[in-house]
Amino acid sequence: MQSSNAADILRASANGAGPDGEYQDLPIHCMDCTDEFIWTAGEQQFFHDKNLLNPPKRCKKCKKAKTQRLEAIELSKATGKRTKFEVQAKCAMCAVVTTVPFYPSQQRPVYCRDCFAKVNVNTSATARS
Repeated sequence: MQSSNAADILRASANGAGPDGEYQDLPIHCMDCTDEFIWTAGEQQFFHDKNLLNPPKRCKKCKKAKTQRLEAIELSKATGKRTKFEVQAKCAMCAVVTTVPFYPSQQRPVYCRDCFAKVNVNTSATARS
């Protein structure tokens, strides 16, 4: 089955999806790891029953990691102690998995150390021109 965009998924979910009124498993790309995961018919029924309008954006692994990061941030605020965390991400240039000390957001590219140095050199050279 081809991957659908969020608007198609919402329409299918709102209309009961399949021709027989049954929900169908739908593939979605995780916004964090970009891997494809399946939004099952049962999950779609749950979303419909709870009047949730938006399909999931993250796979279960990334959702759990996000929840843990948010809990760590709240704990840091409550205790006043800074929490250090590392997040695994794929380099946008060479696709190697690297760790970064921040949470990548808004679909901006993340680079490994070597590619970051290359990008910084190119950016610095064009800025001087």
